[in-house]
Amino acid sequence: MSLQPFHLAIPVTDLAESRHFYGTVFGCAEGRSSAQWVDFNFFGHQLVIHLAPVNSAKKELHQNHQTSHVDGHGVPVPHFGIVLSWDAWHDLAERLTALKTQFVLAPGIRFQGQVGEQATFFLLDPSGNALEFKAFKDMGQLFAS
Repeated sequence: MSLQPFHLAIPVTDLAESRHFYGTVFGCAEGRSSAQWVDFNFFGHQLVIHLAPVNSAKKELHQNHQTSHVDGHGVPVPHFGIVLSWDAWHDLAERLTALKTQFVLAPGIRFQGQVGEQATFFLLDPSGNALEFKAFKDMGQLFAS
């Protein structure tokens, strides 16, 4: 399966803090940038962080995500993320755990023994954007019902 890279632009409240999060914590290569935005290679996709300071009330709303009940857990909505290979997901989960990352949902296996079994974790970036990183034991079940 050959995928075209997606482009996603998200708001951040602190460009330097977010640049560190995506560039250093996740190792995303930086592309073009200005004083207001930064392009990153987010696992082969174009992620752009845009400086969009918000007042404290809006930031609080943004960080208090609604959740959707999935496999016994409340997952933050909205969120975005990436599907990694099984081994790459485990390597990243171990690295982030060693860095004492605060997870919204800690690394674990969902739908164990069912169609669509997957490893997943959720976390928030410094601006409160929710991210999910997942991997399927059988990539052929990515879109299985």
